[in-house]
Amino acid sequence: MLDLTGKKALVTGIANNRSIAWGIAQQLHTAGAEIGVTYLPDDKGRAEGKVKTLTEPLNPSLFLPCNVQDDAQVDELFSTVKEKWGTFDILIHCLAFANRDDLTGAFSDTSRAGFDLALSVSAYSLVRLAQGAKALMPEGGNIVTLTYLGGVRVVPNYNVMGIAKAALEMNVRYLAADLGPQNIRVNGISAGPIRTLASSAIGGILDMIHHVEEVAPLRRTVTQTEVGNTAAFLCSDLASGITGQVVYVDSGYSIMGM
Repeated sequence: MLDLTGKKALVTGIANNRSIAWGIAQQLHTAGAEIGVTYLPDDKGRAEGKVKTLTEPLNPSLFLPCNVQDDAQVDELFSTVKEKWGTFDILIHCLAFANRDDLTGAFSDTSRAGFDLALSVSAYSLVRLAQGAKALMPEGGNIVTLTYLGGVRVVPNYNVMGIAKAALEMNVRYLAADLGPQNIRVNGISAGPIRTLASSAIGGILDMIHHVEEVAPLRRTVTQTEVGNTAAFLCSDLASGITGQVVYVDSGYSIMGM
C-alpha cells in the first residue's frame, strides 16, 4: 500500500488550482505526507495570498517564498527548512518559465536573454534546489520534476521551452547518478498537455489537447490528479528501485507514430 506517513514533502510551483503542482501536493497529502509549500513572491503579495488560501486544506507546516533566480532566497529557504523540519524526504520541482515572445514564431529568432532565462528557471533551478536538498536528506529521499514530450520531440510553439525540458531531463539523469550513493532518487514525470496557467502561454494549447484526445490510446488527456498519483508512487517505497527515469503520464500519446 502506498503510504507516505511520516514523510515531509516540499512542493514548489503551485500557482492556482489548475497547477499540476497542486495536484501533486494533494496526492502527497492524501498519502500521509506532511506538506511544505513555496510560492513565487511578487511586490503586491497577490501570489502569496492566492497560494496560501488554496493550500490551507493541506495544513502546510511550511509556507515560504522562493524565487529560484535569487540564490540568497534559495539559501534562506533551506535554512528555514533545516530550522523548522531538521530534515525532509521529498522535493517536488514544478518550475518552468519562458518569455511569451519566445514561445511563438520561429525558434531561430530566440533571443540570447530569452534562451538564458528559460534554461535558468526551467532547468538549472532543479540543480540549484538539489544542492540545498541533499544536505537535508541524510537518510535518503526523493526528488521529482515535471517535464513534457517537447523535450524530446518538436512541438509547435514550444520552442525554447523544449530545449529547457531536454536539459531538465538530462539533469534528472546526472543528478540521479550523483545523488544515488546517498540513497536520493531523482525522477521526472512527462505529463500530457493539461490546461494550466503556464500552458496557456503556449500558442495552440487547446488544439494540442484536442489532438491528444483524438490520437492517444486512451482517447483523452490526463488530469492533475493522475500526475499527482504518479508522483506519490515515485516518492514511495513502492518505487525504491526507480531512479533517473522519465515516466510518461500522457494517456499513451508518446508511443504513437503517424
